[in-house]
Amino acid sequence: MRFIYCPYCGNKLTHKEIGDEGLIPYCSNCEIPLWDMFTTSIIAAVVNENGEIALLRQNYVSATKYVCVAGIMKIGEAAEDTVIREVREEIGLRVKELHFIKSYPYEKKEMLMLGYKAVVEKEEFTISEEVDSVEWVKFEKALNLLREGSIGWQLVKTVINER
Repeated sequence: MRFIYCPYCGNKLTHKEIGDEGLIPYCSNCEIPLWDMFTTSIIAAVVNENGEIALLRQNYVSATKYVCVAGIMKIGEAAEDTVIREVREEIGLRVKELHFIKSYPYEKKEMLMLGYKAVVEKEEFTISEEVDSVEWVKFEKALNLLREGSIGWQLVKTVINER
């Protein structure tokens, strides 16, 4: 989100030189800088002990490609807690181990995605209403089912290469 008006007083912002940050939107009335904001989310490669990854179909995201578990962090929630919550909500599994992989800027949606590998035991899925289907896929086949170059594809490729 890029501020044009102050969210506190409603005045139109000017720009002010702030240290080495350069020109930053600034409210002269409240005397505060207002840096651009982005949404922070998680994306998780959910893997099991058999060298498989859980890939989801969410038709509102893509009618042709699979995706990884992902979700928005809530205010006051740690990224790791978001991964645990989203894996539980979307596919009904409990995370046993969690490893941070990398952060991925997603400029198209003004979002920062924090990528994790979430290790679970292979069990039956219990899917949420936002998931159309989910299946366990062998690592060797996973990349072909994801959109090449997507954040999910990059994350899964890293997880596969690190095993």
